[in-house]
Amino acid sequence: MQVDQTPLPGLLILTPRRFGDSRGFFSESWNKRQMADRGLHYEFVQDNHSLSAQVGTVRGLHFQAPPHAQAKLVRCGRGRLFDVAVDIRKGSPTFGQWFGIELSFENGKQLMIPAGFLHGFVTRAPDTEIIYKCTDYYAPEADGAVRFDDPDIGIDWGMEGAEAVLSDKDAAAPLLKDLDNPFVWEGV
Repeated sequence: MQVDQTPLPGLLILTPRRFGDSRGFFSESWNKRQMADRGLHYEFVQDNHSLSAQVGTVRGLHFQAPPHAQAKLVRCGRGRLFDVAVDIRKGSPTFGQWFGIELSFENGKQLMIPAGFLHGFVTRAPDTEIIYKCTDYYAPEADGAVRFDDPDIGIDWGMEGAEAVLSDKDAAAPLLKDLDNPFVWEGV
């Protein structure tokens, strides 16, 4: 497994090795022992899988507040998506900054997102599937969101003027400056 740092502390790109032959390939997308050897200690308790039929579907920017905050390991099972994480840990040297990466079935890349980050994505192919592991169970009372197009964050979604396909929840999400932010930087 290749592990690459991003400009945001704690946010990592994991690229599993693929072993291919005429039948296709095999890949180990997570190995707890190997990751622990690299200082990554995550205990995943829930796997999620969603399908977005339309290109330009935006889901996010989402988070779960403590005590149900979640770290996530995100990958694309089919299609292509632009995955984004935003550091909202108060006191972090990269507070309010974002990082985005294309995840696709073809490239096999994964994004390891620690708690204290917003997470969202936009689909770049029809019928795109996202699969992700979480370190805590979904808790509706801890569920939160920030507007995907918050001008203070300034994410370039690469949509080139196209209209985003949004849920009602995401369309009504507040700006980051209006969020009662529960996350605090603890260093990495």
